[in-house]
Amino acid sequence: MPSLTTQSASADQTAVVASSQYLVFRLGGLDYALDFTKVQELRPLKALERFSSEGEIVAGVAVSRGVIMPIVDMRIAFGPRPPEHDPLTDVIILKLSSCVMGMVVDGVTDIVPLSLGQIKPIPGASAVDYLVGIGEADGRRLIVVDIDKLMSIQKVQVGARQAA
Repeated sequence: MPSLTTQSASADQTAVVASSQYLVFRLGGLDYALDFTKVQELRPLKALERFSSEGEIVAGVAVSRGVIMPIVDMRIAFGPRPPEHDPLTDVIILKLSSCVMGMVVDGVTDIVPLSLGQIKPIPGASAVDYLVGIGEADGRRLIVVDIDKLMSIQKVQVGARQAA
């Protein structure tokens, strides 16, 4: 018969294996988390070579390690406010299933482990498929997003919606 300490150690090892790493970033005073395996690199906004700056949410395109990629300013996408760049403004370079792109955020705070048991569904948000749930880590509440689904959302124009 195995001892109680052996069973406890085995359960702890299972919990460690079941958890994943999440990158935590801030937008508009809220903490968000995304699967760290989707992150290619982190850069300060000023470190990117930008050669276009058209569009409302698409802040332009940039070159990183020889790859030209779109840069989406999530500060505008998540709320109407003027994008003010400060030393904490970061760009998360994402390697998504369909492309490589950058995402401008207020700042990256840390990387935390979260298990599926620490992520609870958001009541009333079942229609929003990019919201995975609310995660609890170190006493903080994190809005966990599926970054592939979030970045694949297409803005529907009013005229197109009426025509459908």
